[in-house]
Amino acid sequence: MQEQFKVLLVEDSRTQALRFQFMLEAHGFEAVVASNGREALEHLKREYFPIIITDWVMPEMDGVELCQTIRSRKYDGYVFIFLVTSKDDPNDIVAGLQAGADDYLTKPVSELELMARLNTAKRIIDLERSLKKRNEEVLHLSVTDALTEVHNRSYFNTQCPSFIARSVRSKKPVSCMICDVDHFKNVNDTYGHLAGDRVLQEFAACLKQQVRQGLDLLVRYGGEEFVFILSDTDSEGSLIAAERMRQSIEQLSIDWEGQTIEITASFGVVTYLPQSIGHLLSVEQLMAAADQALYSAKEAGRNCVRHVTL
Repeated sequence: MQEQFKVLLVEDSRTQALRFQFMLEAHGFEAVVASNGREALEHLKREYFPIIITDWVMPEMDGVELCQTIRSRKYDGYVFIFLVTSKDDPNDIVAGLQAGADDYLTKPVSELELMARLNTAKRIIDLERSLKKRNEEVLHLSVTDALTEVHNRSYFNTQCPSFIARSVRSKKPVSCMICDVDHFKNVNDTYGHLAGDRVLQEFAACLKQQVRQGLDLLVRYGGEEFVFILSDTDSEGSLIAAERMRQSIEQLSIDWEGQTIEITASFGVVTYLPQSIGHLLSVEQLMAAADQALYSAKEAGRNCVRHVTL
């Protein structure tokens, strides 16, 4: 774990810097030295340091100004700052803490005190990291379908408007497709609901292979219905993509308790050309058009693609 607590040491005195560096490295820390606050900020631009030990009095930018600047910026994680001072006036110490320092060290700094305070800083940073990780997990669960591990309808409702707005700004088309498993009820009735769950997982995994990272959005819309949003994709491109997905699903062979389940899917595709209708399309209008295209695919016998353009 020590490599996760790399220390940025900000000290204009080479002698003091070497002394601190020796103590830190003797206890397994890697210390990077900066001679003043401005140099420290340059290091922080290139790399995240969870712990900073900075002298108060330095040329160009002192420790207090450095604390204030760090607190005005965002980094990959919390930056725990020690302010090293020879000042013993309580008002000076309060001023340093108010500037953004988390703790202070009074010169001359003893090795035992330095390590004790560093261990306190490590506990606080570990707590911040665990809380951040937990918050990320909670957020992930709130926007992810538990069964298929693709995004859920709630996430779609928050993200789809931005896809439409981006299409309007860029004057590039965006396509939306609704697809679902044909005769899915028969799968549940024949093989059981656990088999139905397995089919949906394989179905989603097949669709996920077609997602362009950073461009497309795949969600489980409800039941056996999935929705795909394709950025910068016109009618021809969306039809090619939908047909490729349809063929991939048709070729699936899902093993279930010694049996093989084969499925097909129907696709309803809509392409939005912002310049053709002259106004911002609502999510409801987009989904209604895609849903109508899906209905047409089912009317045509299923296992096919139908498309409309707005």
